[in-house]
Amino acid sequence: MDAGLLAQYAVIALAVLASIVVVMRKQFPNATRRLRIAIALPMLRTGRPKWMQSLGRFIAPMPEAGSKDCGGCDGCD
Repeated sequence: MDAGLLAQYAVIALAVLASIVVVMRKQFPNATRRLRIAIALPMLRTGRPKWMQSLGRFIAPMPEAGSKDCGGCDGCD
């Protein structure tokens, strides 16, 4: 396979992957959040290398605020 053709395939694969990520985030936010949690949890277990734990923290979504009656930080407004 020619190197130029391989580069074209790589660019197309990256564009398709980026498109999938954008659609998932906009159309299926709950599924995307569950997927990120499922990927990050095994990386955050004790005994894993530091680089894997930092990657898991990067992948993990931000914690969701509770309901409006959560009595927490009042940062919901």
